[in-house]
Amino acid sequence: MNVKKDKYNELLKNIGLTLHKARTNAIKAVNVELLKANWEIGRHIIELEQHGEERAEYGSNLLARLSKDLRAYYGKGFGRRNLLDMRRFYLIFPKWQTVSAKLSWSHYVLLISISENPARLFYLKQVLNENLSVRELQRQIDSALFERLALSKDKKGVLKLLEKGNVVSNSTEAIKDPYVLDFLKIPQSNKVTEKDFEQKIIDNLQMFLLELGKGFAFISR
Repeated sequence: MNVKKDKYNELLKNIGLTLHKARTNAIKAVNVELLKANWEIGRHIIELEQHGEERAEYGSNLLARLSKDLRAYYGKGFGRRNLLDMRRFYLIFPKWQTVSAKLSWSHYVLLISISENPARLFYLKQVLNENLSVRELQRQIDSALFERLALSKDKKGVLKLLEKGNVVSNSTEAIKDPYVLDFLKIPQSNKVTEKDFEQKIIDNLQMFLLELGKGFAFISR
């Protein structure tokens, strides 16, 4: 009886793993097709601009008209802002081979909103290295992580950031990197004691560990 039960549990487990794998692969496939479609839409818009009616019409009503017609034919998801994002997506990543399927469209919308190429490249590396969620990426951008790290490093260090992202090889480097602990809500003009500062960090431990990044865990006070 026990043998039969064990085999049944194994069967149930294997089916569960198969379904999980299939669903994960399906999500990845849909993500790739969505990225490719948005990239292609951006390409079509750019190619139209480069062949004739181009800037004058683009600057006036091309995207507005296109948005209206696409929504009429294909439903939501084709607002003028979305079409601008697709257009910018193609401009920034003109070679499809440079687009990573590990990132979602929401990741790319955040990345293409960054005007400076070095910062954009850094955050792209961060997402790939750290497997950041969209929320985590947004937080790094909002806290100006690249700018803070760039200020704390020499020229070679900045080039390394652009090539590999923020890779901390030892504890000394981690301490040298600047942190913006704005979630503690301590006014800049205020002076706090070490004890009060410690208590603020303990009270906001989750946000503090997010600021530090991977490789940190709270063991004891």
